[in-house]
Amino acid sequence: MAFLGQDRRFLWVNAALAEMYGRPATDFVGSSVTEVWPAVDAARAEAALQQVLTQGRAAMETFAPGAVGVGGVGAGAQLGQRIFHWFGVHTDDGTLSGAGLIVIVGGTGPATEEALRRSEERYRALVQGGAQITWVASPDGEMLEDSTEWRWITGQTVAEFLGNGWLESIHPEERERVERDWRESLRTGRIFEERFRMRTRGGGYRHYDVRAVPIERDGKIAEWVGACTDVTSQREAEEMRHRLTDQLSAAALRTARLQQATAMLAEALDVEQVVEVITEVGRTAIGALRSAVALLEDDKLGLRVVNPSGLAPTGSDGAGVRLTLDTPSVMTRAIATRRPVLIADPEELRKQFEPDAGADAASGTVGGTVSGTARPVLDTGDEQAWVGLPLLAAGMPLGALRFSFRTPRTILEEERVFLEALAGQCALAVERAEMYEKEHTAAVTLQRSLLPDELPSVRGLVLDARYLPRSTEVGGDWYDVFRLPDRRLAVTVGDVMGKGLLAAAGMGRVRNALRALALTDPRPAAVLAGLDRLFTATEREEQVTTITYLVIDPETGEGQAGNAGHPPTLLLTPGALPVLDGAEAGTPLGWASPRRQHAFRLPPGSTAVFYSDGLVENRRRGLDAGLDELVRVAASAPEDQADAPGRLLQYLLDHMLAGHEQDDDVTVLVMHVPHDAGIPRIAGTEHTWSSR
Repeated sequence: MAFLGQDRRFLWVNAALAEMYGRPATDFVGSSVTEVWPAVDAARAEAALQQVLTQGRAAMETFAPGAVGVGGVGAGAQLGQRIFHWFGVHTDDGTLSGAGLIVIVGGTGPATEEALRRSEERYRALVQGGAQITWVASPDGEMLEDSTEWRWITGQTVAEFLGNGWLESIHPEERERVERDWRESLRTGRIFEERFRMRTRGGGYRHYDVRAVPIERDGKIAEWVGACTDVTSQREAEEMRHRLTDQLSAAALRTARLQQATAMLAEALDVEQVVEVITEVGRTAIGALRSAVALLEDDKLGLRVVNPSGLAPTGSDGAGVRLTLDTPSVMTRAIATRRPVLIADPEELRKQFEPDAGADAASGTVGGTVSGTARPVLDTGDEQAWVGLPLLAAGMPLGALRFSFRTPRTILEEERVFLEALAGQCALAVERAEMYEKEHTAAVTLQRSLLPDELPSVRGLVLDARYLPRSTEVGGDWYDVFRLPDRRLAVTVGDVMGKGLLAAAGMGRVRNALRALALTDPRPAAVLAGLDRLFTATEREEQVTTITYLVIDPETGEGQAGNAGHPPTLLLTPGALPVLDGAEAGTPLGWASPRRQHAFRLPPGSTAVFYSDGLVENRRRGLDAGLDELVRVAASAPEDQADAPGRLLQYLLDHMLAGHEQDDDVTVLVMHVPHDAGIPRIAGTEHTWSSR
């Protein structure tokens, strides 16, 4: 055996071939056939290499028994018949990289015949073990010999297989192409390679890859030898991979649609805009025919369809169409069960509503009855499949979202998950829009509900707080003081940027999350880090929120504090000038940064003032200037006010806001440790609901 490169020089030979020509194997590597073989052998080898490397066709040369004509074994030695088989060697991607050579040397007689018989048996066992079908065809393409493997797969008889009968087992859609390509290979002598479906004896089809090469003798094609390999499993795996890829692409598209809906809903101010976004995104994402949203009316007894065009065009449907909760519909069923209702076809629709239905043989309708009159199910017309999804807020129904399809349709699991997520977004957006529409009348009540009615009475501390809104519009300032399980006290002041219910909702989420986090792990660094995670999961990036948070032991006045972008705490100590807490403030919530905490101490007679930026910053006064002014105002406060948090608080408000138009909410929380700490005191809590 030997291998030669494209340059027709030996890359490797085995010991038997080297010995046959009486040379060491090292003489061959890097040499051409003309350099190491006798002239006759080299000339025929060059012709064979030309055919293999330039035409892509295998070649075979037969040498009669006789002397090799060179040294070594061939030095006058007589060898039996030598058959040289030349063939192309290809890389994994099918590129021709060189030529291979197999030389069979042997005599004639029983020993040779027995060796050939054993070789044939081994070859046949190898082919059968490899699940391949082998066949031999004449130069004109007709099958010359029987192929039991082929007939075992296809069920053809010998007569049906021989000649051109084998083509009858090829799938009709591919038969013409296969025959055309086969005839072209016969004409050109090029290797025949195809993939086709072959009919099995059971009537099904399996996928096969076929490769046939021409066998030449004396420069002419004597026959074709081919092999078919069953690649059905590979083909099915490829198809499965393509299906999974398509599903992943569809899932990515649906995720993008949800993100798009989130962004668009952020701009929607009323219910109609919300419905327009949700129905359009959902309909285009799953290929629905129509989509509609119905909301519960205030009396909770009826439904108002926000976009009647999303229902089938029946005669009774019009602008502002009203349904009752006992009207048979996928929307009313979804509200009643608080679960998705998936109807794949009209027959399933009939079965789903059978318990509620009254049969009307004349009209063929299915629905409830009122006073003996059949009431048809609304989800009919040119629609053939339906989906109803409840719109839930805090577990309570707001209404329902409905999609319909022109043809019967089974909703896939990933589509159901998408639709439920979309319905969840729709419910949140509808709730937000309805609240926005009622904001003016609900503002004061909502703000009061989010601030403490009173501050806790704590032994060793005196607390007072004041909230001054810019107007009756809901703002984002808040404060909170609450006890922890270990008897320490949690104190916080925060500010959510913006106005209206959006800011108030964000304030409520942060306030409630802070309480929950503090009860689990009250350390400031842990609480602020937990709020960061909340913002990453639920809040918009543009929703800036700052907060200062303190945990203090009332008995010792010692604790730990943390700050997320909030103005620094003002500290007043007897016998010293007021100062701002020098600890570095972190970034606002949701902006990635390591959260830190620092020691905080209020000795007897000391006071800490927590506040929002509305106290120190306005259109005419920047933040830095406002902080400097706060320190000066606190330093000028009368001494008798240092032990009276309520009077100190009012003094700061009067002097900091004097001469300035209040253009933001103002929140101030004062915490004082009296000299005679140990007596529980609370100065009071005041919410002033009018502009200054």
